[in-house]
Amino acid sequence: MIVVPCYNEAARLDVSRFAEYAAVADDVELLFVDDGSADATADLLAGLVLRMPGRIRALRLAANQGKSGAVRAGVLEALAGNAVFVGFWDADLATPLSAIGRFVSALEARPTLLGAIGARVKLLGTVIERSAARHYLGRLFATAASLVLGMAVYDTQCGAKLFRAGPLLEAAFAAPFRSRWAFDVELLARLDEASRRAGALPVGQTVIELALEEWRDVGGSKLHPLAMVRAGCDLALIRRQARRDVGRRTPPPPAVRLGAER
Repeated sequence: MIVVPCYNEAARLDVSRFAEYAAVADDVELLFVDDGSADATADLLAGLVLRMPGRIRALRLAANQGKSGAVRAGVLEALAGNAVFVGFWDADLATPLSAIGRFVSALEARPTLLGAIGARVKLLGTVIERSAARHYLGRLFATAASLVLGMAVYDTQCGAKLFRAGPLLEAAFAAPFRSRWAFDVELLARLDEASRRAGALPVGQTVIELALEEWRDVGGSKLHPLAMVRAGCDLALIRRQARRDVGRRTPPPPAVRLGAER
C-alpha cells in the first residue's frame, strides 16, 4: 500500500494520473490522507475513491498534523490491514508512480531488506530536474543527517519510500514524530533503534537507496527555506528522541474515511 499525504492539493492534484495507475497496478493500493485541508482536496479525494473503489482509499484528518502526522496516520491504517509492503509517495508525483514497481522488485528480490528509499542522483540516462539551490541545500542537509544517523545516506528527503510491513515498522510508527519536516531522518533513526532492540541488523545494512530514473521539481511545494532551517535544528535531537519513542504506542489522530459516507 502506498500512502499519499495531501494538504491543500486541490489546485495541483493530478487525479487522472492516479486513477490511470490504479486501473493497471493490480497489486498496489493507494491510500490518500487529507491533512485537514482548507480547500477542495477532500471533495477531489472522495470523488477519486468513488471512481476507483477497492483500489483507492482516503482518510481525512480532523486537524492539520503536518506531513509526518499524515504519513503516520496512513501507515498505521495500512499496517492494520494485510499489506506486505507499505510506503509513501509525494502527491505532486515528482517521482512517477511507475517507479513503485522498481521498489517492490528490490524488496522482493532481497527478503532481508527492510526498506528501499529513493535517491535523486543525476546520472547519465536519468531525468533529475531540481533547482541548484535546493540541490545544494539538500547535500548539506544529507551530510548533517548522515552524521546524526551514523550511516551514509545520500538523500533522506526524497518523497518516495517503501518498507516491509512488520514489527520493526510498527515500532517505528508507534508514536507521533516530533519533527514536521525532518521526520524522514527521524524514521530512519527509529527503524535503526527498533532493529537494534530486536537484535536485527542495523538499518545501514537493511535499507537501500534506489537512484531514481526520473524526478521533476514541481511548483507549489510546501517546503520553504525556513522549514529547511527548522529541520536542520531538529537533527540535533532526533537520535535521542528515537530511543525514547520507539515502541511508545500513541493512537493516531482522529480520521474519517472519505467516500464511504456518500
